[in-house]
Amino acid sequence: MSAEPMPTDRASTQIHNIGYRHYDGPRLGRAYARRSLFSQSLRGAYGLGRSAKSKVLPMLLFVVMCVPALIMVAVAVVTKAKDLPVEYTGYAIYLQAVIGLYVASQAPQAVSRDLRFKSVPLYFSRPIERADYVVAKYAAMASALFILTAAPLLVLYVGSLLAKLDFTEQTKGFAQGLVSVALLSLLFAGIGLVVSAITPRRGFGIAAVIAVLTISYGAVSTVQAIADAQDNGGAVSWLGLFSPITLIDGVQTAFLGAASAFPGTHGPSTGQGVIYLLVVLGLIAGSYGLLMRRYRKVGL
Repeated sequence: MSAEPMPTDRASTQIHNIGYRHYDGPRLGRAYARRSLFSQSLRGAYGLGRSAKSKVLPMLLFVVMCVPALIMVAVAVVTKAKDLPVEYTGYAIYLQAVIGLYVASQAPQAVSRDLRFKSVPLYFSRPIERADYVVAKYAAMASALFILTAAPLLVLYVGSLLAKLDFTEQTKGFAQGLVSVALLSLLFAGIGLVVSAITPRRGFGIAAVIAVLTISYGAVSTVQAIADAQDNGGAVSWLGLFSPITLIDGVQTAFLGAASAFPGTHGPSTGQGVIYLLVVLGLIAGSYGLLMRRYRKVGL
């Protein structure tokens, strides 16, 4: 007895053309992916390409950084002052709280969201490696910080020229200020990203970055003031090694001719400045190394 063929429902048997096509376009490779990630991360640090709500805080902090410089320039022009009321190298030190708040708000946004929503493996499924991801994020955060800190220095420089201050002196000070904020940007970006990459929770990252960058400065400054009151100038200089902003202050005091913001007149000597610089460079290199180690543990 032969088996009869099973009846088929022709109405339910269809072939769907879903339009898969072979890609014949250019293969742009890792370099293009790295540049794209850098550009996207840099824009995101100022809320560009994101919601209007995301733009408010970074743009507000940018304005807060620039407004004091505009006021100083206006006063210098109107009063025909012979010098600016603040040194180029001292501007970022005075506004370190604003810089710390910016890092605390934007560093977690740069890395914590990718970890929280587990989108990092999607990056690595493309022609991009962990080193590319870390370099792009680090460079974007450092560039965003450099824009934040260099913009008011540019305002001061242009204003000083409008006030007809000495061109050579102002140009030299402006160049020293740019070197200082470039080093600050690399240091703060590295520390901010490392702290933020520890946890996928953005709120914890914000609190941790504030504690490391801002609270540490307050604690070190307080202890330095106590040491200065006890005429212990040597301790004042060495205590500056324990806060990111005082590290930058020490480096620029030793090598960029800046006036130290340390209590009294206890800025680091040139010999101590070498140690300050080595610590800063070590922290920058260490931050990169820790980020690489962190993202090796992000599985596909």
